[in-house]
Amino acid sequence: MKRAAIPAAIAAAIALTAWTAYAQQATLTVVNFGGANGAAQKKAYIEPFEKAANVRVTAVEYNGEQARIKAMVEARRVTWDVVEVESPDVSRGCDEGLFEKLDWSKIGNKADFMPDAVHDCGVGTFVWSTVLAYNGDRLKDAPKSWADFWDVKKYPGKRGMRKGARYNLEFALMADGVKPADVYKVLATKEGADRAFRKLTELKPHIQWWEAGAQPPQFLVAGDVVMTTAYNGRIDAAQREGRNLKITWTGGIYDLDYWVIPKGSPNRDLAHRFIALASTPEAQAEYARLISYGPTNTKAIARLDAKVLEQLPTSPANSREALRFNIQFWADQGEALEKRFAAWAAQ
Repeated sequence: MKRAAIPAAIAAAIALTAWTAYAQQATLTVVNFGGANGAAQKKAYIEPFEKAANVRVTAVEYNGEQARIKAMVEARRVTWDVVEVESPDVSRGCDEGLFEKLDWSKIGNKADFMPDAVHDCGVGTFVWSTVLAYNGDRLKDAPKSWADFWDVKKYPGKRGMRKGARYNLEFALMADGVKPADVYKVLATKEGADRAFRKLTELKPHIQWWEAGAQPPQFLVAGDVVMTTAYNGRIDAAQREGRNLKITWTGGIYDLDYWVIPKGSPNRDLAHRFIALASTPEAQAEYARLISYGPTNTKAIARLDAKVLEQLPTSPANSREALRFNIQFWADQGEALEKRFAAWAAQ
């Protein structure tokens, strides 16, 4: 029996040696949105993966430009291996053939994840929310809704908003009295879209646009805006630095970001290994401790204490009056609405 086991052991040793030699030469490029999110990913995912796989990981920051991925894929010069994308982009990119179909057997048990996190081309990595934020040192009377965000008489001053149609059209309808549960039903109609743009036009003279997630907290601290839309994790990061920035969770829009592998990545196996590590309960719990974004692996929840859980978009109190971002709506109508928004913003 022992003699029969020797060849198998030798084969395993040879395979391990070959993998180690390969891994020592390999570099994995992981692309994310940078900032506090990137810093949290470095500690929770990248550094543990480098140590476990003996691989050097190069982190690249971007602002979600899917066109950059498309250009690489079409030119067959793919240099990115794992990319964090927003939910409409995972479906659109999958349909366009920009992403590899994932081998879930290398990643984890689908049953352990939120249903929305499971996709043919992507793995949901965290739940985040776009919220109303303000500076508690400058604004003592807290805004309670998107109607307050639009009320420039009660709250004079500039408003920060992400430059794009996503989220802003939903916020506009909620400011105009549409209940969160009815937002997409209304926005799906021509009359509803017209209504959203009319409401945005009311606020347009008071808007200061932002494009990078780091800008809203900077605007608030500098006093450039009286309130702003913002990613909750960016506000959390500023709070950890001692800034008295506040969140109004009512009417926030929560969503998932996903890991994808660009079509033609030269390191598909390594990419699967990285995504697998970043999808474990242990890694996702550590990530949630570092930034207030909710885990998608449901087994991570039991590893978090009450103080961390109450700051997440997925907590009962914070999600009670929130709106789930409708991926299918934006996949179907997003291109037309973004073109209309660009024309509107340029006027």
